[in-house]
Amino acid sequence: MMPLQHHRLRDFVGSLASLLDSHPSEETILHQGRQLLGELIRHDDWLGPEFAQPDPQRYQQYLLHADAQQRFSVVSFVWGPDQRTPIHDHHVWGLIGMLRGSEISQGYRREAHGLTPDGKPVRLEPGRVEAVSPAAGDIHRVSNGQDGVSISIHVYGGNIGAVKRAVYQTDGSEKTFISGYNNAFLPNIWDLSHD
Repeated sequence: MMPLQHHRLRDFVGSLASLLDSHPSEETILHQGRQLLGELIRHDDWLGPEFAQPDPQRYQQYLLHADAQQRFSVVSFVWGPDQRTPIHDHHVWGLIGMLRGSEISQGYRREAHGLTPDGKPVRLEPGRVEAVSPAAGDIHRVSNGQDGVSISIHVYGGNIGAVKRAVYQTDGSEKTFISGYNNAFLPNIWDLSHD
């Protein structure tokens, strides 16, 4: 078995931190961040198996990296068959990159009578990167798009496991939540002894 290529995630984290150091607009973050995340998910040799484990009850959200300044976080989402999120928002910009399997994302918009689907569902296949943003619409529901396990890599403009967000009913009523993470430990992408 080939050793995991931790340098890919380490390089991504470093490149995104450098981008954010220049204090770019959100539009620039999403554009350039999409390219950086696309390069990361182009390879499927860096995610440890402990961060790719599904749970039979619900999708899993594993923290892979949290920026020390809380500017961004990188998370692997692992979906078992038929698993999906509730309708929810993010309150920060986000990028979703498909690593394995497929997912379906249905956007929603607020209207006077509640929430309405916003366009057709989007199917994410390996290599595809999508963006969410409060400025452009960040209310959606995501579901596993296949019978097997699906894994996506999410990057958010904050420590998403600590951000106060909301889940929604279709009538528009909402309930706040803080997601947290499912990790028992964090990956050590900074160990250079095997590189």
